[in-house]
Parts: sequence; C-alpha cells; structure tokens
Amino acid sequence: MTDGAERPGVLADDHAPKTPCWSCGSCGDEWPCATKRSRLLAEYGGDRAMLSVYLGSCLAAATEDLRAAPVMSLQDRFIGWLPRGSRRG
Repeated sequence: MTDGAERPGVLADDHAPKTPCWSCGSCGDEWPCATKRSRLLAEYGGDRAMLSVYLGSCLAAATEDLRAAPVMSLQDRFIGWLPRGSRRG
C-alpha cells in the first residue's frame, strides 16, 4: 500500500490509502472512503470477484496494521459495502 507519498501515475486526489492508519490520503475518511468505493465499483465494473480479491488483500494488510480494531468492523469496512450479487443455483 502507500504511506501517502506521491507515486508516479497516481493523482493526488485518487483517494489512495495512507498506511498504517488506513485513512484516505485525499479526504481523510476511513479507507475505502465513499469516493474510492464509487471509483472501485466503476473500475472493476461487473467483476465483483476480482474486486473482492483486491479488497481482501487490503483487509489482510489493514488487519496487521490495525491490530486493536475489531476484525468484524474491518470486514464491514473493507468488504461489507460490496453489492450482493444474485445467487444462482
């Protein structure tokens, strides 16, 4: 992840996470902030599985950095907001 330092090809307002606190580098809200959530949904389109993999890796890293935070609250924060797909079968 990032410590908030500028990276090549990354806009200053891309709402990237600042670690180890996992706040948004642009707006200061908990990451992923509302703006980043919207952008992630647009970026990944209908590929909910790949978005879940990405957010799961972020969750794993955040769990290491935010050891005092309740695991369920981190799961809700990183993955709980994802739209539910219809189940087939």
